[in-house]
Amino acid sequence: MASEESEWLELSTPTGGTIRVLKSAHPRARRLRLTVTPKGARLTYPNGTHTAQMAAFLRHHADWLEQKLGEFHLDATPLPALKVGVPTSFPFRGEEVALDWAEGAYPRVDQHAGGLTLVIPKPHTRALMVARGLLATTFEAQIRRDVSRWLPAYIPVINAAPTALKVRPLKSLWGSLDTRDRINLDLALALAPPAALRYVLVHELCHLKVRNHSPRFWHWVETVFPDYKEQRAWLRTHGSGLKMQLDRLVADVAD
Repeated sequence: MASEESEWLELSTPTGGTIRVLKSAHPRARRLRLTVTPKGARLTYPNGTHTAQMAAFLRHHADWLEQKLGEFHLDATPLPALKVGVPTSFPFRGEEVALDWAEGAYPRVDQHAGGLTLVIPKPHTRALMVARGLLATTFEAQIRRDVSRWLPAYIPVINAAPTALKVRPLKSLWGSLDTRDRINLDLALALAPPAALRYVLVHELCHLKVRNHSPRFWHWVETVFPDYKEQRAWLRTHGSGLKMQLDRLVADVAD
C-alpha cells in the first residue's frame, strides 16, 4: 500500500496484478466507500481514517474490485474526443447514429433519420460547452418520453408510483430509489436499447415494493418484466462502453 500522504493506494490482486485506487477524504463520509467508473477505482473515506484500515478494506474487496475494473475494459482504445465541427458517431437508443454540425441562428439539436445535427451559431466562444448541454438535454428528454409511455402500464401492476423522476449521469449505477420514493436514472441509458432502459425502470419501481435484492424482489421484477435477465446481462456486457460514450459527449455539464 502507498503512504498516508499519497493520493493513491496500490492493491495486489489475487491474480497477481496491481490495482491503483484513488483515495479521497470526504468531510461528510461516515464509512469507507469503494466505487468503480470508466476512469478507475476510488476509495472515499472519513477524515482521520488510517491507511491500514483502508488497506484492509481494499483487500477484503479485492475480488470484486478486479471483476468490476475488468468489466470497464480500461485497456480499451480511448474514444475520440468530441470536437466542434468534427463529425462522429455514437450509440443512441441502441443504434449507431451519426453526429454532425451545422451553423444556425440559435443553438439546437435537429434529429433526423440518419442521426443528430448540432446547430451552433458562429462565432461562439463556448461552442463545445453549448453542444454538450444540448446533447445532455436531448438524452434526458428521450428518457423522459420513454418513461412517460411505460409508467401507466406498470403502476397498476405494482400498485405503487414514484414521487418524482430525476435523470442525470450516475458514476457506477444505472438507477436508484431514494427514501422519498424518487427514482434516479442514469443519463447513459438514452444510449442503450429501449428494453435495457425499461428493465432499469422496472427494477427501481419494484424497489417500491421490496427495498432489497432478496428472492422476493427478483420475483417482482420477473413478474413485471419477464425478460429482465437478458437486459441485465446486456448492461453488464455493454454498460461500461455506454458510460464512456456519455462521458465524452456531455462530460460534466449534466451533473
